Amino acid sequence: AKRDYIEVETPMLQTMHGGAAARPFVTASNAFDMQLFLRIAPELFLKRCVVGGIERVFEINRNFRNEGADSTHSPEFAMLEYYQAYADYNDMATLTRELIQEAAMAVHGTLNYELVDGGTRDLSGEWDQISVFPSVSKAIGKEITPETPIEELRKLCADAGITHDPKAIHGKLVEELLEHYVVEHLKNPTFVMDYPVDTSPLVREHRIHKGTAEKWDLYIDGYEAGTGYSELVDPVIQRERLMEQSSLKAGGDAEAMQLDEDFLRALEYGMPPTGGVGMGIDRLLMTLTGLNIRETILFPLVKPE
Repeated sequence: AKRDYIEVETPMLQTMHGGAAARPFVTASNAFDMQLFLRIAPELFLKRCVVGGIERVFEINRNFRNEGADSTHSPEFAMLEYYQAYADYNDMATLTRELIQEAAMAVHGTLNYELVDGGTRDLSGEWDQISVFPSVSKAIGKEITPETPIEELRKLCADAGITHDPKAIHGKLVEELLEHYVVEHLKNPTFVMDYPVDTSPLVREHRIHKGTAEKWDLYIDGYEAGTGYSELVDPVIQRERLMEQSSLKAGGDAEAMQLDEDFLRALEYGMPPTGGVGMGIDRLLMTLTGLNIRETILFPLVKPE
């Protein structure tokens, strides 16, 4: 409330799945005789709220992703998403750091606290920032850029023993190298900035560095704690990006997004420059306690005995 955000609730059942790269749970409506999806993210609806004049909006609710489960992933999880007009990904990184620090102070009374396993976590001060392409280049000892030939990236993945989809696009291979060489070593809170634009269909291209997007992932203790964007608000470019996603989906990519005409129509009315963030509540609890994700969920989904 002190930041003038308005809380809303958006649909759990959606006619299209979008807002994240994930495999959805599919269901059907008997009343409407149509296929529906449990939402993987509320993003596209929250952006419509910004178009409609709610310049600071947030939602805390459940998301569902039909994917693997491990110590940091659950098929059903709580998510906080928030969007702010006239902000960019740098503004949202600052806001996210402040929110997590305020949560830590509320729970522990300090930003340097003990975890359940006896370790400690320090969330104080400014947090580190690194960029995707320079950090991957440094890790492998070879310059990697958005112009690096895809065959070279495939060879680097093979040399590292990384298994990947043979149809994987350029940016996906770069992200595989990032996961393999960089993120597991990020123990202190670190914003990993400027992801490949071809894996970021809802994000504005970087204003200076072509081929990268104004997107960050926040890593704490080797896991992703949140994602922030400068949102793509140009309806023409957004249509092109979603058409590319549709082509990937037709080619067998189950995580690719669908072409959402209602969302595109909303953008055509005009959306101000906007920053947005998605942060898992369960992972926030992991950050504050050191527990794994199943231990932060009251009734986690588990395999039957």
